[in-house]
Amino acid sequence: QIYQKSISCKRNQQPEKAYAHHASNCFAELVSHPPQSSSNLYFCSMIRIYTDGAAQGNPGPGGYGIILKFNGHIKELNQGFRLTTNNRMELMAVIVALEAIKKFGMPITVFSDSKYVIDAIVKGWLWGWQKKNFAKKANADLWQRYIPLHHRFQPKFSWVKGHAGHPENERCDQLAVSAALSDDLLIDSWYEENRTKESD
Repeated sequence: QIYQKSISCKRNQQPEKAYAHHASNCFAELVSHPPQSSSNLYFCSMIRIYTDGAAQGNPGPGGYGIILKFNGHIKELNQGFRLTTNNRMELMAVIVALEAIKKFGMPITVFSDSKYVIDAIVKGWLWGWQKKNFAKKANADLWQRYIPLHHRFQPKFSWVKGHAGHPENERCDQLAVSAALSDDLLIDSWYEENRTKESD
């Protein structure tokens, strides 16, 4: 895990057109995807979450990687599991990131390359699954864990193309893969107990 109070970026470090922002008592940073807001202060007060998941063999040993950014601070999280799937790790990353947030009432944007996660939430499929008690749906345990976090934080989601040079996405991928390959693997109990009952 890494936590630091300041970061610096150079324009040529970004593969896409960078966006510079400045605000009093806030940090200046270059990012690839600015929020749709004219308020620099709003951007500095926004919590940005970058996530990725990986599974070797799918199913197989897996892991998630997370970067949280807020007001110049950066925190990285990752964890591996001995047997899981890519989709579970993508969703787990979002869940763990939101569970790590202690501030309430802050705007939050989650950046993910998972169409499975983003489409389920943004297109509203999740709420239809919930009404049917997740019948015949994979990863019901994780979706049920996510729902109260969604109501608490009301996060926005932004899709990023995976393995396309996005700095934070690439870093999250490194964190996820390294966790999956580590010796410190937890047991994804729900998946191991229910894997024969569902398809991911």
